[in-house]
Amino acid sequence: MTTDADLALANRLADAAGETIRPLFRGDWTAEQKEDHTAVTVADRAAEEAMRAILDVECSDDGIIGEEYGVSRESAARKWVLDPIDGTQSFVAGRPIFGTLIALLQDGWPVLGVIDQPILKERWVGRIGAGTTFNGSPISTRRCRALEGASVATTSPHAFAEDEVDAYLRVVAKAYPHRPWPVYGGDCYNYGLLASGHLDLVIESGLKLYDYAALVPVVEGAGGTMSDWQGNPLDADSDGTVLALGDPARLEDVLEAMGEA
Repeated sequence: MTTDADLALANRLADAAGETIRPLFRGDWTAEQKEDHTAVTVADRAAEEAMRAILDVECSDDGIIGEEYGVSRESAARKWVLDPIDGTQSFVAGRPIFGTLIALLQDGWPVLGVIDQPILKERWVGRIGAGTTFNGSPISTRRCRALEGASVATTSPHAFAEDEVDAYLRVVAKAYPHRPWPVYGGDCYNYGLLASGHLDLVIESGLKLYDYAALVPVVEGAGGTMSDWQGNPLDADSDGTVLALGDPARLEDVLEAMGEA
């Protein structure tokens, strides 16, 4: 489904975005607010423009779905999905845990993904049919024997609707029966950490395609699994609820905990 040329192109896209973002990090600019009340900066727009310019020249038949500039060539079977800065709030706050997300979809399914942190220069690359790498070296998720004691992360519980908060807290109560201290913040960075074996579970809701498409090949190529909150695989039509587990054996435990009344 993917070629070495696709992989090389994805890495060059990440390089181009990083070269655009680094000079602007902790710079003198003002964040704006989009219609959905999320923040956007000159770095978000410039990084996506840099990636689109490459794709328009080298892959003019492929579609593009970008957070800042929408959809191009919507009918294409192959689409590149771009989130120039996933975690703009962290970027605005000067925290180097945001990332650039790059995915390649084939008929709506993520087949290649990149999580790139341009300040720390950390890059996770996943590709269907091949193992995930971190800065070029193979990595794997870690085993998790039980939900109790699992390390759980989410960007913010404020992103959940009321009924979703209850489901999330039920999982947290199972994982941390004595000290409810999940990891907060992180956006896409959490999924890279999970792929590298530092976290066991990430729970999110309200994500867009450009927020999660790149994460799927990275997590699954490292031995983990990703699904929605019903346990279904993630594709272009998913509902925005996301579970990422380093150990697929714990998925049923998480779904059971979420469904308990």
